[in-house]
Amino acid sequence: MSVINELIRTEENGNISFGNYSLDVKSKAEDFEHDGDLYKVKTFKEITKLERNGMFVYESVPGTAVTDFSVKDTEVSFKVEGTEDAQITIQLEDDMEYEVFEDGAAIGGMKTNMSGKLSLSVELSEGKAVEVKVIRK
Repeated sequence: MSVINELIRTEENGNISFGNYSLDVKSKAEDFEHDGDLYKVKTFKEITKLERNGMFVYESVPGTAVTDFSVKDTEVSFKVEGTEDAQITIQLEDDMEYEVFEDGAAIGGMKTNMSGKLSLSVELSEGKAVEVKVIRK
């Protein structure tokens, strides 16, 4: 896996990929249509942020590249890569319990806050993607 040079794209499997942590200057792509929704991505080495229809979906500090981002009724999954450990926040359901997995290993249950945000830290190193899966309990 590597950075997403076009900033956001649809994969053959129907999932989206986004982010470019190698950029020194903030870059954005707006009005990217996918499954009837409009996405906006802002990315560079310090932050990557994804919005759907003007609403928060994903943020990482520092910036990351995300592939195979998939949102289903009870699960969010994606692969993430960056140059260093990242703090990732994703939008889920308000005040719900989730089980979080990194590369298939359970890292524990977490609860979203009242606004539905869940934050986790992921150990990253360039050239190695980490698979993240968050499943509602």
